[in-house]
Formats: sequence, structure tokens, C-alpha cells
Amino acid sequence: MERSLTMELVRVTEAAALSSARWMGRGLSDDADDAATTAMRTVFDTIPMRGTVVIGEGEMDEAPMLYIGEKLGTGTGPLVDVAVDPLEGTSIVARGSWNALSVIAIADGGNLLHAPDMYMKKLAVGPEAVGKVDINAPTKETLEIVAKAKNKEMEDLLVVVLNRPRHEELIEEIRETGARIKLIQDGDVAAAINTAFDKTGVDVLMGTGGAPEGVLAAAALKCLGGEIQGKLLPDNEEEIARCKRMGITDLDKVYYMDDFCTGDDAIFAATGVTDGELLKGVQFKGQKARTETVVMRAKSGTVRFIDGQHSLKKKPNMVMES
Repeated sequence: MERSLTMELVRVTEAAALSSARWMGRGLSDDADDAATTAMRTVFDTIPMRGTVVIGEGEMDEAPMLYIGEKLGTGTGPLVDVAVDPLEGTSIVARGSWNALSVIAIADGGNLLHAPDMYMKKLAVGPEAVGKVDINAPTKETLEIVAKAKNKEMEDLLVVVLNRPRHEELIEEIRETGARIKLIQDGDVAAAINTAFDKTGVDVLMGTGGAPEGVLAAAALKCLGGEIQGKLLPDNEEEIARCKRMGITDLDKVYYMDDFCTGDDAIFAATGVTDGELLKGVQFKGQKARTETVVMRAKSGTVRFIDGQHSLKKKPNMVMES
């Protein structure tokens, strides 16, 4: 992949974040998602690449989406797989709560897992615990390993779990260890990324969430030296059939980093839509706006935080006219 694509992706996530942030707290999740998707597609069409969406968003809830198989870019330049969530946390924006992001990951063509849109059990950790954890291990054993790897007492460990009835048993197991829990309503991509940054205070992500979001998180953690493991959890015969159509026959298979994202390179970008532990959300003042973005590349190991200041008058559609 070409180095210049790194900053091009920042333009894409910034545009989606700026468009969707206008809907913060207004209770209209589909409108926020549609704004992000439209802006993202508009900017993608200006980027010199031959991209194919392998992870899109919205299939499960029929929201606006960038479709799996959709072609993105100008049609010239490198051939890349694209995993995208224009608005990771549509309900977060609707409520005006924390950790909504606009997210993109790309890798060389054929290198990103084509994950079916269904639930996946996940375990994500930062660099200190890489190669030491096992998604099939008991909860207590996993947390003891992470605590030791990070030189923390168990009561200092912070585990993020989606606040869902399906996680009642997991939450009880974590509490029995003495570890702390942060329950989130949405946004497990942000939670997975946060495990790789000490300043967020997050040590582990555990529990079940969307499989496509697992691919996005894996691309980010590949750049950051962290790790995610996953197991698909088809819920009915239709989802089992979908797995088989995609060539997935072993439903007990554990997906590791090289399964999610093969090769030695990936680029990941995320712009905050609402405030979170890692990124500030979009701030508006008159005809100006401010964004905060993290962009990273696996091949170089570079991680950049970009403070963007935007003149909405000069680029009302988030794209500079030629």
C-alpha cells in the first residue's frame, strides 16, 4: 500500500465524523448513520485507490451502509480491502453518550477477513499480554495472566464488557476475581483499541459483539502491537448456512490476528464523533469545527494523533472542490 493513503483515510473519517456529529443527542440514530455514510462515500470517491468493501455496516439493522462488495476510490492506484463503519455507535450519537467513532481499516487486497455479520465472542488485550491469553481459558485464569503481564493487582484491572443480558454470567465471573468492570452500551471497537493505550485505563475487552467490528479492532491492534481473538457464534440455522456459504466449516475455530488481518501491513483511522477515553468528539463553533483522529500503520508502527481544524464555509460538503 502507498504511504499517502494514511492521510487520505483521515480525510474520510473526519468527514463522516463532522457530518454525523450534528445529530448528537437528537435521538435519530438512522439519520446520524446516513449522514456519516454519505460523507464517507463522497470523500472515498476522491481517493486514488481501487478499494473493495469487505466489511460493511448496517446489514443486521438495515441501516444505511457501504455495501460489502462496493467499489471505492477513483479506480486507479493500489488494490485494497476496506473494512468500514462510518458511525461505530449510532445509538451512542443518538443518546449523546461516549465513544462514538468513525472508523476505517484497509489492507492489501485479500488480506482482511470477510467476517459474516453475526455475533462473535471476543478477547482483546494490549501489547503486554500478547501471546499469553487464550479465549477458551476460564475468565479467572485470563484475568490473572493479564494482571501479571501488566504488573497490576487484580483489583486494579479494568475489564470492559457490553452491557447485555447475555453477559450476566461473564460479569459475575469477573466480579468474583475482584477485577473492576466498565459496562458499555455500545462501541466495542473503541473498547478493544483502548486496551493498547495506558491513558485509557482499559486492560481487557471480553464478551460477545459483532464479528465485523472484530475485524476493525484487529486491524487497529495489529498496528498497535496488541491482540484480539474471536469465535463466531451463529445463532440459528440461517447464520450457520451463511457461514458455510462463506467457506466456514469449523464453527469452533478460534480466529487469531493473522486470521483477521494477514500480511505485514494495515492502515487504521478513527475520528471521534463524541468524547471518549482516547479521542475527543467533534466540537463546533460557528463556521469552524475541530476533530481529533488517531491514524496508524502496521508496517511502520507509526501512530499519529491529529488535531484537525475545519472551515465549514470553505468545504460545506467536507470535500475541497478542484
